Amino acid sequence: MTAPEPFEIHVPDEVLDDLRDRLERTRLLDDSPRRPLSGMDAAYLRELVDAWRHWDWRAREAWLNRHPQFIAQIDDASVHFVHLRSDRPDAPALLVMHGWPHTFALQLDFADLLPDVHVVVASLPGFAFSSPYAEGPMTERRLAATMHRLMTDVLGYERYVTYGEDVTANVSDLIAASYPEQVAGIVATHAHFPTGAEREALTDPVELAFFAALADKHGTDGAYGHVQATRPDTLAVALNDSPAGLLAWTTEKLVEWSDTPPGDPAAVERRISRDRILTEATIYWVTQSIQSSFRPYYEGADAPDPIPPTSVPAAVWIQRHEADYPESLARSHYRDLRWFDRLEEGGHFAAAEVPEEMAVRMRRFLGMLD
Repeated sequence: MTAPEPFEIHVPDEVLDDLRDRLERTRLLDDSPRRPLSGMDAAYLRELVDAWRHWDWRAREAWLNRHPQFIAQIDDASVHFVHLRSDRPDAPALLVMHGWPHTFALQLDFADLLPDVHVVVASLPGFAFSSPYAEGPMTERRLAATMHRLMTDVLGYERYVTYGEDVTANVSDLIAASYPEQVAGIVATHAHFPTGAEREALTDPVELAFFAALADKHGTDGAYGHVQATRPDTLAVALNDSPAGLLAWTTEKLVEWSDTPPGDPAAVERRISRDRILTEATIYWVTQSIQSSFRPYYEGADAPDPIPPTSVPAAVWIQRHEADYPESLARSHYRDLRWFDRLEEGGHFAAAEVPEEMAVRMRRFLGMLD
C-alpha cells in the first residue's frame, strides 16, 4: 500500500461547456395529470435546471479544494477522502461516511464544525472521485474492511469513532462489530435494522408495527431501489446522458428523505441549500459515477450478512425519517449504548441537514469516551 497522494478537483472547461450545452437543450415535461405524489415536480425541476445552467461551479470547486483531499490505493480501489486534521495533538479521530445519493461534499459543513477532531470524510469506492473496485462485488463487509484500512493502515489511527448514513449505516455497524479494539465508539442516526430472517423472529408489537409501516411505505416509495437493483445499467445510461434526468433522480431523494413538509419540493432548500444540491449533481455528472453508485443495490444489499451485536460505546440519535424506530431494537444491538435520543429536526441526511446540532452532539459523545 502506497502513501496517499494529495488531490485537487479541477473539472476541464470542455466538460462544463458540454454540461451547459446539454442543459440549454433540455426537453422538460409538465407533471402528469393525477400523478402520484413524489418528491420532485416539474416546476421545481425547471427552476433547478435553469439555475444549474448559470451556476458558478468554479466558485464551488474552490470551496471544495479548501478542504485537504487525498487519494489512497486500497486493494484494487483508489479511495478519495477529505482529511481535516485538528491542531490538538490529542484530538479524537472520526470517520464520516455518506450513502446514496449523496457524496462526501454534502457532509463537509458538518466536518468543518469539528476543528477539535481529526475528521476523515471518505468517498465510497465507485462514488465521486473514488474508483470502483476493479474485481469482485461491492459488499457491505468489503466496504467496512476498506474504510477500516483507510483509518488504520493508511492514516495510522489506532482508535477512531465511526459514523455512517444510508448505505453506510450497515457498514458502520460492521466496522464497530468487526474491529472493536480499534473502534472507540459508534454514532448512528440510521440505527441497526435486523435482516429479513431476523425480523421474522420478532415478537414485540412495537417492533412489528414499525417494520409493517416501513413495508407499506416501501410499496409506494421504493421503486427507485428496485430499479437500481434489477436494471442498473439501463437506468444509468439515461442518467449519464441527461443532466436534467440525473438532477431529477438524485434531488428527488434529497426532497423526499429530508426533514421537510411533503408536497413542497423547494422546501428542501431550508435544509440543503441550492448550492449544495447542485454540487451533488455536478459531482455525479463530471465523474460519471451514477452507474457505479448503484452497485450496493445489486451486489448483495437485498440479502446482507447478519451483523453481530456491537459492543463498543454507542450513541443512537434517531433521525426524523425513521422517527418511530423502537428503542428496544437499539438496545438489543448496541450493547454499550451510552446515549439514545430522537432528533427534533433533521431527516435522512442528518449531518447535512442539521450540522450544528450534530456537531454539538458529536463533541459531547466524544467527551464521554475520554
